[in-house]
Amino acid sequence: MTTEHRTKVLIIGSGPAGYTAAIYAARANLKPIVVQGMQPGGQLTITTDVENYPGFADPIQGPWLMEQMEAQARNVDAEIITDMITEVNFDERPFVCSGESGAVYIADTVIISTGAQAMWLGLPSEKAFQGFGVSACATCDGFFYRNKEVIVVGGGNTAVEEAIFLTNFASKVTLIHRRDALRCEKILEDRLLANDKVEILWDTVIEEIVGDKPPMGGVTGARVKNVKTDQITTIDAHGVFIAIGHKPSTAIFAGKVKMDDDGYILKAPDSTATDIPGVYAAGDVTDKIYRQAVTAAGMGCMAALEAETFLAEQD
Repeated sequence: MTTEHRTKVLIIGSGPAGYTAAIYAARANLKPIVVQGMQPGGQLTITTDVENYPGFADPIQGPWLMEQMEAQARNVDAEIITDMITEVNFDERPFVCSGESGAVYIADTVIISTGAQAMWLGLPSEKAFQGFGVSACATCDGFFYRNKEVIVVGGGNTAVEEAIFLTNFASKVTLIHRRDALRCEKILEDRLLANDKVEILWDTVIEEIVGDKPPMGGVTGARVKNVKTDQITTIDAHGVFIAIGHKPSTAIFAGKVKMDDDGYILKAPDSTATDIPGVYAAGDVTDKIYRQAVTAAGMGCMAALEAETFLAEQD
């Protein structure tokens, strides 16, 4: 027998945006349901020290922060379900969504907060050192590399922007790019090339990230290969930042709501409203610029408030 859940607000995804939306919707007595998805807690669950989330004088652990957000959502009576939405129907209200478990979710409004995933190189050593010297967010983790040498991998706008940003902290930034020319905007390239702290390794790829075994140790460098000569060398570094792009988790919403060419959900200006009345998008699923926990949480708040207003206008 199919399990059926009915709610005024269905929140798809459980990162900072989803849990914040749940807290606000629950406090508005909308009895929201959160379907956590395949990575409950989002990307912060694979982040160690978090120093830039307001309210904490000392660094906190990403997984702990998400546990607290989930607990807070539960404490205000948000219902949280471990399931993954696999299909949505936004053709008419109430909206109908199907879960991997076979459950059906019927909702008057939907908040999409499925987030985005950093694209990785796919190296076993990269995964082993995630949170211990390997990062996909210079804004989040750059502070930890004051007066240390770091590596940035990539050649587009994101990689160049992160390399430039890291020069504010690191003693040296080595940009590794597999081609012989950058793919970024010319003004960014000019700024990068003019920075004395930056060295670029052209036609180069990372073969392996090396270091001492976590959790006691961390990254000490990388073994790299020149793709034209096949020469392999080892360079020293305390941190490796992977900046080859992000991919929003929006596959199931293709053709259901409007997106840009990269798959990010489009929303109205100064709003989280999508092109479907009653459907909202919050967090990294719609944000390709900031991608911060605090901005995601802010959008989660906005989405819940907008859903509340929408529902009030329907009554």
